[in-house]
Amino acid sequence: MSTGPPATDGAAAGGPPGAPVFAVLVVGPSMVPTLRHGDALLVRRGGRAVRAGDVVVGVFRTRPDLLVVKRAVRPLDGGWELHGDNTLVTDDSRVYGVADVLGRVVARYWPRPKWFYYRSV
Repeated sequence: MSTGPPATDGAAAGGPPGAPVFAVLVVGPSMVPTLRHGDALLVRRGGRAVRAGDVVVGVFRTRPDLLVVKRAVRPLDGGWELHGDNTLVTDDSRVYGVADVLGRVVARYWPRPKWFYYRSV
């Protein structure tokens, strides 16, 4: 399995380059309480267009080495303004500017969502 761009904060990616669905691992507190450090996500390239409010994976144009998981706020200069859900952490478009979105988060698969748990009988 190949890895995506190096990550120092935000996300670490895995999967073949250009795959329609790829996995990312959340690194850091910027998306708390929605996502936490260690959450594993599935991200889809393509599909429906990104909308304001979607959780996405992107790359800031001023930090192309940094893959991030953030919430899309609004389209801006051919890209997107991205913000974290944790208002105490501002490592987002307020600091780094416009980001290019690589895909939209479609599921968290680890830790397993509560609806996924079952009771044995």
